[in-house]
Amino acid sequence: MMRARSGGALVTLALLLASAGALKLGGGIGAALARAPDPAETLVEEPPATCAELPAALAEALRLREARVAAQESAIAERTAALDTANQTIDQRLAELRDAESKLSETLALADGAADADLTRLTAVYESMKPRDAATLFTTMEPDFAAGFIGRMRPEAAGAVLAGMPAENAYAVSLLLAGRNALVPKE
Repeated sequence: MMRARSGGALVTLALLLASAGALKLGGGIGAALARAPDPAETLVEEPPATCAELPAALAEALRLREARVAAQESAIAERTAALDTANQTIDQRLAELRDAESKLSETLALADGAADADLTRLTAVYESMKPRDAATLFTTMEPDFAAGFIGRMRPEAAGAVLAGMPAENAYAVSLLLAGRNALVPKE
């Protein structure tokens, strides 16, 4: 009796395995059968009925393929021409930008040079003033503005001007001068 049960279990197991394999195979076949051919891949709709029609059908298929290839080549040529035009425009604009940047750099250098020359001249004027008069003038300035000029002066002239300023103003200018380069990285 034991033997009959084990035989039935083997048969049941074999049937289950066979049906699982059939389902796997059947799923792939159904998908392959459901796939419709792409009309662009099909050269001839219907095969020729006789051998006499075969050369004409082949010639027509080749003519259609040649027309598609010619259309693709034409489209590629148009895109290439458009890209070449765009590249030329980009190169021209880059050259214009480089030229404008060069002119701007020259203008900025001239402006910086002129501003530096003006500051040097004005510093010389302050240095040539009597220290007491310069101190009175520097007292009315904002401390950071005054510190800019005093920092450019010769040390003896700057010391004389600071000595003539009220202590609070001289202290504020001295703090600004001392802290001007505090944030500069050290080597």
